[in-house]
Amino acid sequence: MLQPLPSWEFNSGQERAWHRPVLVREVVELLRPCLDGVIVDCTVGTGGHAEALLLASERVRVIGIDWDQEALALARERLQSYGDRFVPIHEDFKRLNEVLVRQGLSTVEGILVDLGVSSLQLETAERGFSFQWEGPLDMRMDRRRTVTAAELVNTLSERDLADLIFRYGEEPAASRIARAIVRARAHRPIQTTTELAEIVARAVGARRTTRIHPATRTFQALRIAVNDELSGLESFLDMAIERLAPGGRLVIISFHSLEDRVIKHRLRFHTGRCDCAIRRGAVWREVEPCPHCGAARRLVLLTRRAIRPSEAEVRENPRARSAKLRAGVRSRGEPLSAIHL
Repeated sequence: MLQPLPSWEFNSGQERAWHRPVLVREVVELLRPCLDGVIVDCTVGTGGHAEALLLASERVRVIGIDWDQEALALARERLQSYGDRFVPIHEDFKRLNEVLVRQGLSTVEGILVDLGVSSLQLETAERGFSFQWEGPLDMRMDRRRTVTAAELVNTLSERDLADLIFRYGEEPAASRIARAIVRARAHRPIQTTTELAEIVARAVGARRTTRIHPATRTFQALRIAVNDELSGLESFLDMAIERLAPGGRLVIISFHSLEDRVIKHRLRFHTGRCDCAIRRGAVWREVEPCPHCGAARRLVLLTRRAIRPSEAEVRENPRARSAKLRAGVRSRGEPLSAIHL
């Protein structure tokens, strides 16, 4: 049985609630065999998942990585009572190798990645992630980055804008939106979130029949581009699996189809499933990887299909609705078959 999970609110009358993490019970259960060792929370945010793990065991040590300095400061404050069992690190999670080297670790027992945008980022108007509040078009998760959403919106050509919005937002009206943006910025630069959202909504018009706001996909595309979110995701997964001790577990949560597609295919690759034309469908062992693509059985899947939030969780936390969780365990030579939870 899981111990009671923590409250997700400040207890001291502070203005903003902690970010409410998704699929917390599922994450803790999947990582339960790792709770005697070190777990890396690669996107610790304000510390929701990390707190649940620290509560679940007095023996676990959590290294919390985040490139958002404001979120990391809140996590440090929130988890200070756990002492040296929580180690906050300001870094891009794709630099996992460097982080572990600095910590004197070659392998760890668990790795968790939650690729979602936090409530802290969405609800802080000056961060520019959401069209629900007026703020500067920023969208940088790590403020050390130099390129903002405003720069992309006001400098890219119409063709490049349309390509970005279609590729990262999967927006069918990308060309129409790009044309409207270029037309609007010819009069004056587009500087705020609400200004851009209005331009997109007018461009899409009444033909869109969906429950989401017309600007949702465009804002997603800009955020992915500003933070270079998809670049290096495959190589990160390779690195993470390599850094797991035998029997160690990887749990990864994504929130849109582009990320989930990369994750699904790369995890499959590490189960030894080969898609090379020469031996399509073959299964390779770790000691004998495919000589063409390198596929090998390094991982056993813990999830046959992505785990989705329950209806009850979505009712309580609507931002959880698009979450998908996939997980695997570092192979010790077990048969290649999904393990039932």
